[in-house]
Amino acid sequence: QVRLVESGGGLVQPGGSLRLSCAASGNIFSIYAMGWYRQAPGKQRELVATLNSGNSTNYADSVKGRFTISRDNAKNTVYLQMNSLKPEDTAVYYCNADIVNTYRWRAAYWGQGTQVTVSS
Repeated sequence: QVRLVESGGGLVQPGGSLRLSCAASGNIFSIYAMGWYRQAPGKQRELVATLNSGNSTNYADSVKGRFTISRDNAKNTVYLQMNSLKPEDTAVYYCNADIVNTYRWRAAYWGQGTQVTVSS
């Protein structure tokens, strides 16, 4: 069984910062890409940032220059540093990971989501 557990969400004022973490655990053989997505009320889930095993990153235009994705391979953890937060960043943030388990079965896994609210 593979699990992704997110943490770090909360309420922050506009212009503030938050750091999200997502730890993968369980029967993991290897992890390819890891990333963050978000879903605001009434909207579709959208990509925020991804980071592959070769350390290539991809960001949504709306967060470029404000958000930074990173990972600690030894801890199977991906982070999202969010600076200069705006009210439009308010959403549930989901972690996603492309994982091969110990049975050599590859699949995409999702975390349970963490709420980020940007408001004064």
